[in-house]
Amino acid sequence: MELNDFGEELKKVIIPALEEENIELVELNFVRRHGSVSLRLLIDIREGGICIGDCARINSKLGNILDTHNLIEERYVLEVSSPGLDRPLKTKNDFLRCLNKEVKIFLKEPINGKIEFQGAVTGAQEDCVVIDSAGQVLRIALTNITKGKQVLK
Repeated sequence: MELNDFGEELKKVIIPALEEENIELVELNFVRRHGSVSLRLLIDIREGGICIGDCARINSKLGNILDTHNLIEERYVLEVSSPGLDRPLKTKNDFLRCLNKEVKIFLKEPINGKIEFQGAVTGAQEDCVVIDSAGQVLRIALTNITKGKQVLK
């Protein structure tokens, strides 16, 4: 099974368990190195913030679920943590959380000759984010974003 396919299989098991807890999966990384396997999840509560106790509880819950489904046959380390204040911005909902806040966005393909923009998020849709960058309103396709972060002041 390809690594991307395996990630999708993991998500099919993990996401419903997280949704029961009103928790969203921000990022999932599965890494195989030198005979060891690490599964790293960044999670957040949809409304409010996540604490270390939440991460520990979810780690235990997901560990039991993964062991029951036997998706990872070898020994693995499961790491569940908060994305922190500088969480990556990737989806419509990520950008909506930053509505009227300053963000920095790096692009795959340039817009007006630039691959980096900073501005306030004024809106987000399924396929794009809208920012006001120094008075210029830009609609940026989510698929064109390599990295997005909230600017912390």
